[in-house]
Amino acid sequence: MQNSIRPWKNIQRRKSDVINVGNIKIGGENPIIVQTMTNTITSDVKATINQINRCVEVGSDVVRVSCPDKDSTAAMKTICAESPVPIIADIHFHYKRAIEAIEAGAACIRINPGNIGSKERIKEVVRAVKANNCSMRIGVNAGSLEKELLEKYREPTPDAMIESGLAHIKLLEDLDFHNFKISVKASDVFLSSAAYIGLSEHTTKPIHLGITEAGGRLSGTVKSSVGLGYLLWMGIGDTLRVSLSAEPEEEVKAGFEILKSLGLRHHGVQIISCPSCARQGFDVIKTVSILEERLSHIREPITLSIIGCVVNGPGEALMTDLGFTGGGAGSGMVYRMGKTDHKIDNAEMIEHLVKMVETKAAAMRSHN
Repeated sequence: MQNSIRPWKNIQRRKSDVINVGNIKIGGENPIIVQTMTNTITSDVKATINQINRCVEVGSDVVRVSCPDKDSTAAMKTICAESPVPIIADIHFHYKRAIEAIEAGAACIRINPGNIGSKERIKEVVRAVKANNCSMRIGVNAGSLEKELLEKYREPTPDAMIESGLAHIKLLEDLDFHNFKISVKASDVFLSSAAYIGLSEHTTKPIHLGITEAGGRLSGTVKSSVGLGYLLWMGIGDTLRVSLSAEPEEEVKAGFEILKSLGLRHHGVQIISCPSCARQGFDVIKTVSILEERLSHIREPITLSIIGCVVNGPGEALMTDLGFTGGGAGSGMVYRMGKTDHKIDNAEMIEHLVKMVETKAAAMRSHN
């Protein structure tokens, strides 16, 4: 069961500083934060807030909002005030947009200092974040490295990205600003992973993970799982975003699935299910699809095994809080905490399991 302690499963997270993004602490021993980014027109306040709320419903800890123009930063005051989670303002090129977003209530700004311009402009941004208790993310991206680094390395390389990141870190620290995290993202898994590993050896700043422009819902999730999973397994990463060409809610779901698979966050129902075969005693694929939808509102960490036959069913049930294994003749066995509990007809199984999970979730909430 999920509360069992297995030393060979423990991941030793990299030691990092702790920063604040609004009321959320990032780094140190704090939970790895999952975020996403809105894709609405920011000046459409209603649409943006509605999307933020949908992301929060599936668990997003913070949400990033793009601020490309004055209309966007003007909308940020209402967006930040009405958002149930801290808002990160995504800034590119124009330092005044950063200052406007900070003064509008953003809990954090994401910038690439190299794109902001002169040191004087960066100083103005730093003065604003200090005055408004705002944090910052340095966003180094392989696709927008400084011209001098591209000339030096001839192409985006891990060393070029690390050098860019360390230079930005020094710039902020020289200005006596320390409430920031950093990312070194690329669309190439190998490039991005190597840059993150190298960066982690040179700084204790919190690290935000991402494989940028990862792709569509399926391909992007797989690509991100490979890259982010590898880094997380090594103990690297304090926040993450799964960048998908899909609705932002899907990014949040994918992020939590990656963390759950490594035991780094226990959020919602984790369904362990078989791929199904001719031995199945019920339609496993359809059942799992329905249960994922019906149980998506659960936030408590509960494991549920759905196995089509008795070959692996009892064994998988030993490792989950609740379970169901097909047994033939139109019925199957329900397991509770790894032990056989009672039989139930397949036709009643979905409603029965939903009720069991909801009851357990309510008990967990009450206990906490």
